[in-house]
Amino acid sequence: MSDALSAALKVSGSGLMAQSERMRVVSENLANAQSTSDIPGGDPYRRKTISFAAELDRTTGGAMVEVSAIARDPTEFPMEYLPGHEAADASGYVKMPNVNMLVEIADMREAGRGYEANLQSMRQAREMISMTIDLLRSSS
Repeated sequence: MSDALSAALKVSGSGLMAQSERMRVVSENLANAQSTSDIPGGDPYRRKTISFAAELDRTTGGAMVEVSAIARDPTEFPMEYLPGHEAADASGYVKMPNVNMLVEIADMREAGRGYEANLQSMRQAREMISMTIDLLRSSS
């Protein structure tokens, strides 16, 4: 197998892992989009964000993608007037999670597209490796 094709498989594999982790983080955000505090005036679920970094793989020379950080979104919590809620403060307001469903759905779609692109790259590299093996067999 060619070193370039091997590198392509490794790079695509790292992309698959990164997009898979991104989907996990987005799924967690969506699952907790309505998770409020258990105590009056307490903070609800805080949205998570994910960052990536390129890391050079010295054995293949390829730029691998890695998760560099999973952090908490520092934006303010939206307030809703829900006086009967267990997390309501003295004024009847509840801090809601800073999760925007439209942003999360867009992130999920983008992660899915990135995953599919990396998967297609792996398929192409695998097909090229198979064709190379077939050519070597037929020439001998």
